[in-house]
Amino acid sequence: MSDTPPPRTKPDARPPRSGARPRLSGEMLAFLLSLAWLGMLVVAFRVLGLQGAQIADTLGLVVVALAVFLPVALIWLAVLVLRAARDMRDESLRLQATVEGMRRGWIRDQQAAGLALKPTVEEKLDQIAAAQKHAEDRLAMFVSRRDPAARRPPAAPAGAGDGGDQDVLALENPLPASDPLPAQDFIRALHFPESETDEAGFAALRRALADHATAELVRAAQDVLTTLSQEGIYMDDLRPDRARPEIWRAFAQGARGPEVAGLGGIRDRSCLALTYARMRSDPGFRESAHRFLRTFDRRFSAFETQASDGEIAQFAETRSARAFMLLGRVTGMFGVRL
Repeated sequence: MSDTPPPRTKPDARPPRSGARPRLSGEMLAFLLSLAWLGMLVVAFRVLGLQGAQIADTLGLVVVALAVFLPVALIWLAVLVLRAARDMRDESLRLQATVEGMRRGWIRDQQAAGLALKPTVEEKLDQIAAAQKHAEDRLAMFVSRRDPAARRPPAAPAGAGDGGDQDVLALENPLPASDPLPAQDFIRALHFPESETDEAGFAALRRALADHATAELVRAAQDVLTTLSQEGIYMDDLRPDRARPEIWRAFAQGARGPEVAGLGGIRDRSCLALTYARMRSDPGFRESAHRFLRTFDRRFSAFETQASDGEIAQFAETRSARAFMLLGRVTGMFGVRL
């Protein structure tokens, strides 16, 4: 048997029914009707005879011409209209068949593309999940890791090994006072690590978390930055107007309103609108934002008394400081309207 596929038929082709009589076309029917009409006129004039001639003389040649040719013209006009309607119907069927074929082809292409893209998307999602878990593990290490010097046991006092002397209980030893956090570590911790390979940033963050007041500010800033990132707001994308160190010092000393309006240098309308809407619709974020502003105010006031103007300028470029400027402007702390 031959493997040649059968010829495809047109969409409007219909197989003839067995035993059905062939139908007359519109043109043939119009031709027969025209002949019938003319034959009836000839018979009418022969029957009327002289009376028909008198009627023609009376009504005029125009009426006779209309009576003869107007029905023929209407018949052919109807034929032309029917032909045009039939052509439009056939063209509509062909167009519908073409559109249906294009739609089916597009669906097949989309399904094929989706099947080809599915493994890639799943692989990307797995990579994102693995990276997120790795980041969470690193954040958990911030608190648990300590410097090697901190893990060394304290040196035993002289004479502690003598059998006659009793060891001093640990509760009787005075606790050593913790060293103040250096300004550079404070600044670097509030900027957060740049990437997973930023060892200096992680080390500064661990030292900052060892300080109670700074650890409270770091966690409050982390909560705020995480929520803002859900709205697509990232501190690295903001380019605020720089405020002079004198304005930051005035804020640390209790100035509010127009005196510290320079701190409201965030001018990105979309970020301000998104932050304002989130604060109105999310009570949890609103509480986190106010806790961050209070903690920032308290901790920065202590930092300002020991920081130089250059260190304050560096601090103003951190991600936490930009979040403070954004939230402070949204809440109206600087006396600047949105």
